[in-house]
Amino acid sequence: MTDKLTVAVLGTGIMGAAMARNLARAGHAVRAWNRTRAKAEPLTDDGALVVGSPAEAVRDADVVLTVLHDGPAALDVMRQAAPALRPGTAWVQSTTAGIDALPALADFARERQLAFYDAPVLGTRQPAEAGQLTVLAAGPADGREKVRPVFDAVGARTVWTGEDGAAGTATRLKLVANSWVIAATAAAGETLALSRVLGVDPQHFFDLIDGGPLDMGYLRAKSGLILEDRLSPAQFAVSTAAKDARLIVEAGERGGIRLDVAAAGAARLERAAAQGHGDEDMAAAYFASFDEQP
Repeated sequence: MTDKLTVAVLGTGIMGAAMARNLARAGHAVRAWNRTRAKAEPLTDDGALVVGSPAEAVRDADVVLTVLHDGPAALDVMRQAAPALRPGTAWVQSTTAGIDALPALADFARERQLAFYDAPVLGTRQPAEAGQLTVLAAGPADGREKVRPVFDAVGARTVWTGEDGAAGTATRLKLVANSWVIAATAAAGETLALSRVLGVDPQHFFDLIDGGPLDMGYLRAKSGLILEDRLSPAQFAVSTAAKDARLIVEAGERGGIRLDVAAAGAARLERAAAQGHGDEDMAAAYFASFDEQP
């Protein structure tokens, strides 16, 4: 089997556009669709074919890659694509859909005789554009040679978590990882907000922890976006992070535990979105500490 594939990319937001671009640069034939077509049009400069419907995108595709907002959106778009889907096509589902949405997605794949791969990615805009994402993947072993070129084009590493995409092992690991990301981002924002109201120069805090066990590159990266007013374009948008935070809280509740930090992080992100920061980087949750914009 050739390593050059026809790949349908459904959803060209921050992550989907970068993934489509890297697939095209790797020599794959890419058909891209987005609900707002204008957001997909720039991909033509990289050799992708932008099409007008999900069905047009998936026709004769070897692999379908969905990178949409949530599970219901992914299912809705795949239903639109259904008339043109071929049995045996690999469906790489990279939307962070959450545990509760997975059964419906897996059922759709089974009904349409698609090889279903639960494959969320870990990373933000910058590693996505560089093709350096980490792919968390679960799906049948006998079809992995077909999807491996896709994973290799968009990521630097693939972590296989199981052979049944419907079991959600990859999504579960993604939620665990994102719980840490959201907690660390919230902590960074609150630390800067507290330093502001106490009249502490943030640099004094960074000097204090420099090189020690409390220091962290992620803290400095997110703090830099806030302090240097570089929240746009977003690496990982507030609105998307808020959705993921709620999925994490729901997963905890499903397991019978309370995730107080995740719930507070979700509330902060939702408050920041309501203040008008929804399209900015998730570090903009910093503004949720203030009733009026600082």
